[in-house]
Amino acid sequence: MDMDMPVKNAPESPKTLRNITEYPLNWPNDGLHVPSDNCCSTHELVITSNHVFVTGQKMDKVAKFDLNGKLLNYFDMPLKSGPHGLMLDRQERVWVSLEFVGLVVRIDDHGDIVEEIDVMLYPAGSKKPINTAPHGICLGVDGETIWFTGKRTSTIGRINPDKTVEHFQIDTLGAVPIFLNAGVDDSIWGTELIGNKILKISTGGVVHEIDIPTPNSRPIGIIPDPSGNSMWFTEETGVKIGKIAYDGKAWKVTEYPVPALQKNDVLASLVFDDEGHLWVQVYVDMNNPNPTGYDYILKFDKSIRTLESDDISGVPFSVHTIPSKKVMMHRIGKDAAGNLWFTEMMTDRLGKVTLK
Repeated sequence: MDMDMPVKNAPESPKTLRNITEYPLNWPNDGLHVPSDNCCSTHELVITSNHVFVTGQKMDKVAKFDLNGKLLNYFDMPLKSGPHGLMLDRQERVWVSLEFVGLVVRIDDHGDIVEEIDVMLYPAGSKKPINTAPHGICLGVDGETIWFTGKRTSTIGRINPDKTVEHFQIDTLGAVPIFLNAGVDDSIWGTELIGNKILKISTGGVVHEIDIPTPNSRPIGIIPDPSGNSMWFTEETGVKIGKIAYDGKAWKVTEYPVPALQKNDVLASLVFDDEGHLWVQVYVDMNNPNPTGYDYILKFDKSIRTLESDDISGVPFSVHTIPSKKVMMHRIGKDAAGNLWFTEMMTDRLGKVTLK
């Protein structure tokens, strides 16, 4: 299953293993603002009815694919803007967070920026604004409000329907909030990478932090259970998946150790498929790459969602190996047909798990 790494800047063909196919991004190196290694740029994705959009943060570009994996176009973002987060509004219009310049923008079908919102902080008496570094973005439960993480400022931001911007401070300083998702209790939920907490933000902007039992777990993605009664998240270095549910008195976190193949495996994000099974990205830690192993996605049977304890030994699971190694997976999502799509940061590829 090993595959040679492609020659730098050379065209690639899709790589397929069983039901997983990888599609190369082949980010154009225009020589203006990309590193000499021309790699490791691929971050977030968002899926419309007909297309998949992917951010290339180092390349200042957004790529557009069709649902067959054909790369259709690259859209240039402003120079050194660092596009990262992606979101769809209820009209299926694409929004992008430009992390390096403190903007959230909307692009049209041609990739042109048609709406631009400044999400900087402007402290009273200061001559210079502070870049919140908008990283993750999501649509609120009302279908109109846009929320974003202030990765650099330990804040959560809200772009109201009238396009005014509000900022809400997180109690934990240096929390590094990175991801948001609408979910249970009509709230916005998020992960604090360094703060080691889960965020819950009310529609009124009240921020509540929930402790993760495992220290320094580095939570990554968070998604709602299909039932709408709980939230699930991944712990990168904790190598656990967590479930948050209300027990009648408080929000309770239950952690489930992931049956990783190697001690140097870490987790990325997670998604539920159409049948309610849970898929979790696992890859070899690039900071601790030995022993070399396979990167893969674990599929847990939907019975994991109704466990009454933290023992998952009786939950069936399967291992779905990625064709390439050293991929450093980042994000995963589902299209309308029920297939799964994921991004690979280190190899700059878009992956597809064909289920339908």
